[in-house]
Amino acid sequence: VQLQASGGGPVQAGDSLRLSCAASGLAFGLYGMGWFRQAPGKEREFVAVITASGGSTKYADSVKGRFTISRDNAKNTVYLQMNSLEPEDTAVYYCAASTGILRLNRSEYGHWGQGTLVTVSS
Repeated sequence: VQLQASGGGPVQAGDSLRLSCAASGLAFGLYGMGWFRQAPGKEREFVAVITASGGSTKYADSVKGRFTISRDNAKNTVYLQMNSLEPEDTAVYYCAASTGILRLNRSEYGHWGQGTLVTVSS
C-alpha cells in the first residue's frame, strides 16, 4: 500500500493550497480517507475525514469553513483544499486510510502516507 501526499509548500497567510494524496495497492473505494497534521513539537492531530463513497465528511473545529476534503475514486486520490491559511496551520500534513467510517482517531487508520509540509508565514 502506498499513499503519496503532495502539494505542500510555503505560502503567506490568507493564501490557498490544495493537497493531494494518491493511493495505490488498496481498494481505494472501500476506504475512508483522512487528513492529519503534525506541527513541530506537537502531537499529530485530526484535520478532516471523508467516507469511502465521498458522501459524508467531518472536520476539526480549527479548520471548519476553511478546509474542504474531497475524493475522486476513479483516480484513487483524496484532496484537501485549504483556504484562508493561517500561521497556525503550519505542519506536516498526512493522509491516511481507514476501513472504519468517519474515524477521528489516528489509531483507527492502518495506512499512512509520508506527509507533505505546509508552511504559512504571516
